[in-house]
Amino acid sequence: MRPLMTLKVRLTLLLGVAALAGALIYAGVTQWPLPQLLLWLQSALTAKPLTATAAAIDAPHELHLGIYGGLGVSAVLLLLLAFWLASRAMSPVSRLLRALEGAVTSYRDGDFSFSIAVNRRDELGELIRMHNALGQTLREQRQHLVQRELLLDTVVQNTPVALVLSDAAGRVAYSNIASRHLFNEGRSLNGLDFAELLADAPEALRKAVESGEDALLSVEMDGSEETFHLSQRAFRLQGRPHRLQLFRRMTRELSRQEVATWKRVIRVISHELNNSLAPISSLAHSGAELARRGQLDRLPSVFATISERALHLHGFIAGYASFAKLPTPQPVAVAWTPFLDGLALHCHYRLATPAPSHPGHFDAIQIEQVLINLIKNAHESGGADDEVTLSILDVGRELRIEVSDRGPGMSETVLAQALLPFYSTKRSGTGLGLALAREITEAHGGRVLLANREGGGLRVSLLLPQVASR
Repeated sequence: MRPLMTLKVRLTLLLGVAALAGALIYAGVTQWPLPQLLLWLQSALTAKPLTATAAAIDAPHELHLGIYGGLGVSAVLLLLLAFWLASRAMSPVSRLLRALEGAVTSYRDGDFSFSIAVNRRDELGELIRMHNALGQTLREQRQHLVQRELLLDTVVQNTPVALVLSDAAGRVAYSNIASRHLFNEGRSLNGLDFAELLADAPEALRKAVESGEDALLSVEMDGSEETFHLSQRAFRLQGRPHRLQLFRRMTRELSRQEVATWKRVIRVISHELNNSLAPISSLAHSGAELARRGQLDRLPSVFATISERALHLHGFIAGYASFAKLPTPQPVAVAWTPFLDGLALHCHYRLATPAPSHPGHFDAIQIEQVLINLIKNAHESGGADDEVTLSILDVGRELRIEVSDRGPGMSETVLAQALLPFYSTKRSGTGLGLALAREITEAHGGRVLLANREGGGLRVSLLLPQVASR
């Protein structure tokens, strides 16, 4: 931008021209040529010639306007000139302002294709160029955003998870293809009352949605049993409350998990049977050979080893049988002092927090068995025995029982699979410890959480619901 093209220089020149024009107008009104013109008009109208002496005598008395008259006439003429100059000077600015107003209106309507022609080299021209660059940036961002929205909508619409977004009034604001087939035979759900759609759904599904919590449920649909995982979240969208429900079909996934679990069980049982039956078969053959040779003094040790392996195999099978025959829990009010004293007879631990003053509400025998297994696992983790702690915390409507150790903890992969039935990280483990804890806790209506501790170690938390038993 050249210095002579700036608005400040142009405004300075314009004010200078206005000041010079004002001085010239004042001189023309009071000195020359207006007085002489008025004098000539007077003589022409009266047809009375005046000599130079008479004109010099009469003009000051009859034609002289005085300082105030001259200022008044000059102000009127200067105002007309200023109005004309202002119109000429502000005409490009007015056109630019109208163009900017149209651009802002287009941006408000979502049209970012508006641009302004640039034919100036001053600050206004720079402003126009910046405006056009802004429009180009907005167009690129809008195009990128539209592409991302199309990609996201394509992904959401084609996902097998049924998605329903409803507003505060319960009407569907957004839904995907899977939800339309699940609730409305493929027709659109937008604008419909979701509660009315659920009226025709299975009762278990309707009650799960009304509870407002996540749930895993099985329902009868189209003559077969379907398992759904329901996830519900409440949030604010554009300042208004909304609720998002995700219905995931878990039937195939659970079937695959069930097959994988059975394969794992068969492998574990087969491995344990081989480890026990092979030595028993070998010892039986050795005992027969010793009896044939008459070496009867060595037979008791052979029979003792056979008995030991048989008892080990019996205990292994009994563990699986107890897991399969786990009864329904019978929660009752449990006083903490005798419960903890009885637990201390079976395993060693350090109580990290005082027990709650009010009694718990659970099946004492089953929870005791869970804690025995967890504390035993904590001792076998490799940490110090005095670092195995038990914590009992009352967190509102839930009871939190934690068993912690200072072993190496678990990797992310092991944490993701540790709660699966019959999963074990031990070479000779059966995988019943954490699986039994999960089975019993979920039968109580609770859940199990695993987390690595800061500084090393693992924390296993049992979250049990508390009822009005205080």
